[in-house]
Amino acid sequence: MLDYKDIITKHCALGMTGSAIAETLGVSKSGVNDFLRAFKACKDLKYPLPKGITNYGIAAVVYPRKPTTHVGRDVSYELPDYEAVSKDMSSRKNMTLKVLWNRYVKKCRDSGLKFYSYRQFCENYAKWCEENKETLHFNAVIGQKMEVDFAGKTFQMVDPLTGEVVEIVVFVAVLPYSQYIYAEGMVSTKEPQWIAVNNNALAYFGGVPALVICDNCKQAVIANRDWIAPELNKDYAEWAEHNHTVILPAKVKKPKYKSSVENAVGILEKGFFHDMEEMDYFSLEQFNRDLWKHLDKLNSAPFTKKPHSRRYYWDEERRELMPLPPVPYEYMERRTAKVSSDYHVRFDNAYYSVDRAYLHKEVLIRASAATVKIFSKEGAFICEWPRATAKSQWSTDPNHLPANYRELSEWNGTYFIRKAMTIGPNTEAVIKRILASRKLEVQTYRMCQGVLSFTRKYSKQALEETCAQALELGKVNYTFIKNTIPVVAEDLGVSGYNTRANEERNKGAFVMDAESMDIDRLLSRSQSLAQSKGKGGDK
Repeated sequence: MLDYKDIITKHCALGMTGSAIAETLGVSKSGVNDFLRAFKACKDLKYPLPKGITNYGIAAVVYPRKPTTHVGRDVSYELPDYEAVSKDMSSRKNMTLKVLWNRYVKKCRDSGLKFYSYRQFCENYAKWCEENKETLHFNAVIGQKMEVDFAGKTFQMVDPLTGEVVEIVVFVAVLPYSQYIYAEGMVSTKEPQWIAVNNNALAYFGGVPALVICDNCKQAVIANRDWIAPELNKDYAEWAEHNHTVILPAKVKKPKYKSSVENAVGILEKGFFHDMEEMDYFSLEQFNRDLWKHLDKLNSAPFTKKPHSRRYYWDEERRELMPLPPVPYEYMERRTAKVSSDYHVRFDNAYYSVDRAYLHKEVLIRASAATVKIFSKEGAFICEWPRATAKSQWSTDPNHLPANYRELSEWNGTYFIRKAMTIGPNTEAVIKRILASRKLEVQTYRMCQGVLSFTRKYSKQALEETCAQALELGKVNYTFIKNTIPVVAEDLGVSGYNTRANEERNKGAFVMDAESMDIDRLLSRSQSLAQSKGKGGDK
């Protein structure tokens, strides 16, 4: 941006030509001459200039729809003197953008002028700094910023129940002024968990900074083509609005824009991360307890080139942070689901029971990182569950089920056993084992249905042989059968698949539903047949 005040002064007071001014300032001749022509044509601004007017104030009058950073700006709003803001932020130790914004608001109110919101004030300041080559991102101003990122190093934990190896990603946040560090392990980096760790970072720091500098991860940024106007993730933008802060994504492939968190990640990875990678972890809680123990020691240890610790400077900095909101922002995933025949809805690879009144009906799911709330389509609250922490986890309230659900449900143990009998004794034995594998039988119905549904693609012979192998090897579960039946079918050739030639064979016997097997109905039917025979009905 040209120094309009200097150009006007040199031209009007010293009589310098546009070319001479451009040569003196080391700027474009055409740019200076274009501005001087616009200034002379402007009827609302003359030399000598009004006292206290800024370059942006001059631009707003000479170019009503410029400078480029503020194209389309409502000129009825008073533009802050960002040059003065920058000087105060860099020269005064305890200065914050919040303080300077309050001063700007007071000045506008005293003069009867419209003023920008705090968010707009911060966003426009960031743009001004970029345009004027200021080092907003590198100055460690107390209480101004929090930088966040993921560590490059990952860890592993072993699920003690399944033996599954799960990757742990480490979230890192830092306050550049104090260099106070927060870190937390995550097994999922989806939006709910991202919001949760950002909330935890603010709680750990004891307040909210004016700016949050983040990487261009998908949890934070949808698009960042020109940096000036990035498209933020909707949920992260709402999080910022809730906390009265401003998110500024770093420039793509420019790590210096978040140099403090980059340095913090390096300190962790070169330090106690080496000790942690030698440990065996069996839960995320265990990992984070260990991480926070090491982190507490780091934050309390003295700097090598400063007289105090990170904690000492943080104790000073936290008093300059904005207060935390009364209630942390809660991310809510929104889904619709249909209550299945087992009285459960499936959400994020887990199952949650719903009251029997909603069997086969659509319901609304609102899920945070910690809870799953279920509502009717009309918005009436039905129930709430702690969010599952493992895949295929079942959460079942027996009160949601009818007392005689085994008889009343469309799916029941008898139904699946009868269907298995039409395939063979091995399949029947597998189904019975699966039905008995859970505390509540209803939690196994989907697995039974999954096993029996393999006859849609494969023949009964293939399923029967696969079930025989499962019984022999002691691996009676859906996953083993799913992975084994394609191999068995291939070994059997044509007879291993549910082809047209096998279609009639695969239909099997007629399987009566539970209602048709009711003893009263059978006795009634038997009596009717006997009476008919007595009257000569059977010829």
